[in-house]
Amino acid sequence: MFRSGLLFSCLLLALPAAAADKPLRGTALDQRIAFLMKEAKVPGLAVAIVEDGKVVSVKAYGQRDIEQGLPLTTDTVMYAASLTKAAFAYATISLVDAGTLKLDASIAGDLPKPLPDYPKYADLAGDERWRRLTPSILLSHRTGFPNFRFWQPGKDYDPNGKLSFYFDPGTRFGYSGEGINLMQFVLENGKSIDIDTLMKNRLFERYGMTRTSMTWRDDFAANLAIGYDEDGKPLGHKKRESVRAAGSMDTTIADYARLLAAMSRGDGLKAATYRTWLKPVVRIRSVRQFPTIGLADSHDNDSISLGYAMGVGTFESPRGPAFFKEGHDDGTNNLFVCLERSKTCVLMMSNSSRGESIFAYLLDDVLGKTCFPWYWNSYIPYDRPELRSEPVVPDRHPACAI
Repeated sequence: MFRSGLLFSCLLLALPAAAADKPLRGTALDQRIAFLMKEAKVPGLAVAIVEDGKVVSVKAYGQRDIEQGLPLTTDTVMYAASLTKAAFAYATISLVDAGTLKLDASIAGDLPKPLPDYPKYADLAGDERWRRLTPSILLSHRTGFPNFRFWQPGKDYDPNGKLSFYFDPGTRFGYSGEGINLMQFVLENGKSIDIDTLMKNRLFERYGMTRTSMTWRDDFAANLAIGYDEDGKPLGHKKRESVRAAGSMDTTIADYARLLAAMSRGDGLKAATYRTWLKPVVRIRSVRQFPTIGLADSHDNDSISLGYAMGVGTFESPRGPAFFKEGHDDGTNNLFVCLERSKTCVLMMSNSSRGESIFAYLLDDVLGKTCFPWYWNSYIPYDRPELRSEPVVPDRHPACAI
């Protein structure tokens, strides 16, 4: 029965796609993207391809602003959302090479005073488990915190939500923007490292990311993507004024593609440090990524050894180890997936909440069969709407058999 489920899941993704083991390029890929965008009603999509650690294709399709009839271009500024986390983790791991950061040391040794003594983290007073937190735990989402304190497991949005641990730090995976922002807090308050400057020096300037910033820049306004919800309603573009490692970055498909190519090569890191960055430190068995906490465990992704490393997810594809990161917000869907051995990657950025409904298909179109954990990521295909309304049940949607 379990084997049948595996085969069904593979067929489910393979049937609507082009030949899964024959990656598409050029005109064939352009036509495939146009078809998927039309069927799924995705207004704008940008796609970049990296091969052998080099950017070989960067293209934009559709519109950045439907109301004004403006096209999406490769230089259009788009919201990176949680793609910011992967970039921040890559910049942070470079501090290990410099001897500035020890991944497995308690953050208590970096901060000049106990974490709960800072007003932002006063909720943790009386709970000494904060001392178990390390940079490795923070970057790999093993803190025990919810995604954000105002979205507590099983509860509605609460702007006054209190920060607390839902499991002991380091014991399991639980996706948490709180943990990433705490890593920023430790660097800024414990090591006097300005994150905006760190990102510029280590990444943006080094890789020619001239239209990328951790906060809003007025020069972005002339070529800016407007976000659209699932019903096609325009949501505008938030002008973020404060640096947030968990997701304040604005960028372009061309800029982030250059960074992704560097990541695939391990550029700027010692070989051992690069291996540490990509080494999975936790196995993931949650049925969904959001919310991680409060849902039952599942065997859906056992066959691909789904895990997490320093700021990126990891899994075993039919073509060897792979790493990935998503970026999601209202009116924004982004994803990159890289195959480690061949240094082949695809980066997709959309200004629509419907963008993720074609990601599973496009991954296989560009990379060949990947067995990417699409259900765990809630990337429900546009032509399988019934999967959105059914209950989230473990062991129902396993990844492809390798």
